[in-house]
Amino acid sequence: MVQTQLIDGKAFAARLLAEIGAEVAGLRETHNLQPGLAVVLVGEDPASQVYVRSKAKQTVLAGMQSFEHKLPAEIAQAELIALVRRLNADPAVHGILVQLPLPKPLDADAVIACIDPDKDVDGLHVVNAGRLAAGLPGLVPCTPLGCLLLLQDSLPSLSGLEAVVLGRSNLVGKPIAQLLLQQNCTVTIAHSRSRDLPEICRRADILVAAIGKPEMIKGAWIKPGATVIDVGINRVAGLEGKTKLVGDVEFAEAQGIAGLITPVPGGVGPMTIACLLRNTVTAARRQAGLNEKEST
Repeated sequence: MVQTQLIDGKAFAARLLAEIGAEVAGLRETHNLQPGLAVVLVGEDPASQVYVRSKAKQTVLAGMQSFEHKLPAEIAQAELIALVRRLNADPAVHGILVQLPLPKPLDADAVIACIDPDKDVDGLHVVNAGRLAAGLPGLVPCTPLGCLLLLQDSLPSLSGLEAVVLGRSNLVGKPIAQLLLQQNCTVTIAHSRSRDLPEICRRADILVAAIGKPEMIKGAWIKPGATVIDVGINRVAGLEGKTKLVGDVEFAEAQGIAGLITPVPGGVGPMTIACLLRNTVTAARRQAGLNEKEST
């Protein structure tokens, strides 16, 4: 039996946020530059409201400017796009995030397409997707970036490892596959139409589960000693009628098989906001014409 070690995303995110705070302080002192993040929330979705409050709190704690725009669910598409364009033109705003999902009938793709790619800190604009695919500097979606940072912190090298990504979404699956390719991994993207998923998973030195199905990945699907990154956050019925959070991996079964694994909660989740702030600082540096070394 393998001795499974937990990858503590909460602790890593706390260290990353501290580093970001120190970098922001340096930017303000040396270059009179205070990174600013604008978050646009449309409607009153409870989960989105919680996320936005958390993002605003962490932004301020890091010494950055936080601009919140809360809009009614009935807002017209043209009015929302007009706001995005005003934020594009605002020099105090270095990063723009439109909280998803948007209420119907708003078209999220059309709104994202209007964000300046250099301010698109969610990394969802097609220009940033193209930059990532081409290996060019851009802004990378926050959750995949967080996954990569956890892997780099946990393993001595990713080069030559076989990675399997379960899920092909634009938000997680495709970007993390591109990031792993850039680290010289051999990458397979598996999905709902893939044949014999258990056998594909058992090949993986690195298994990234991002399919949104609670505890679908069983222990028998995992190669002994593999590193498992569980991106799933699923609410299921727990004891006494309460809900609990579980990942896409059957965690109890993975124990004793995986070499390293992210828990849910406390694994990938905390990295998302930390990487959002990291992207905002990156965007501010680039917009000010500073390279990464000069700004630290």
